[in-house]
Amino acid sequence: MRVLSSRDNAHIKLLHELARSARERRARNLTLLDGAHLVTAAIGCGWPLREILVSDEGLRNPEIVRIIEAASKVPVTHVVGSLFAHISPVDTPSGIVVLIDYPAEELSLPAPDQSILVLEAVQDPGNLGSILRTAAAAGLRDVFLTESSTQAWSPRALRAGMGGHFELRIREGVDALSVLDAFGARVIATTLGENAQGLFMVDLRAPVAWLFGAEGSGLSKRLERRADIKVMIPMPGRVESLNVGAAVAVCLFEQLRQSSHARAI
Repeated sequence: MRVLSSRDNAHIKLLHELARSARERRARNLTLLDGAHLVTAAIGCGWPLREILVSDEGLRNPEIVRIIEAASKVPVTHVVGSLFAHISPVDTPSGIVVLIDYPAEELSLPAPDQSILVLEAVQDPGNLGSILRTAAAAGLRDVFLTESSTQAWSPRALRAGMGGHFELRIREGVDALSVLDAFGARVIATTLGENAQGLFMVDLRAPVAWLFGAEGSGLSKRLERRADIKVMIPMPGRVESLNVGAAVAVCLFEQLRQSSHARAI
């Protein structure tokens, strides 16, 4: 086991930059997983790990020790004392951080026999991670993010995703219109406009391309015009709108409900 104890170490400097800089993560094609649950999820999916970094407390934690034993072929580095907080991407370090490569993105589009999710300009990493977790839970495989969206593989988005990333094929920096045109299935967008249909009245049993926009401004006009169907989520309560993560969850699980019901008949 390698031991690191100096901030002047080149590897410590790299890890610190990866924890805090989206530009550095993109340039290096590397990112960090923080926490035993997330690392366990990655191992369970067979995700390749480059390096395990563990704190003094982590080496005394039975769960983290079991992770190290389970990933016996992965190099382990002991980061001593307060230095671990220096390389951790979270405010309260968990005791284990893992260095991974960015996944290689597939260039081909999926066949239109299952739904896809297209996100435009989603800015909050916590929201994005929650959306990716929801998409994985609902059985989707393919998620597309426009260039204006936050970084899918940032430590904060990964932490919020709770392992959902490892079940998905995520493409970043895409041109949404090109994706939708190539996919070929119906495009559904959530809006609050007068022409929107109630979500629960729309037939969702066939695959669709779901289209969601930024937290505050929603979809751009160019993408809203591309939607074949515009839907609104019924809200009898006295609120104007839902968080984008909540809206995604309602729509994907309403589609799952309809599809499950159709198979049961």
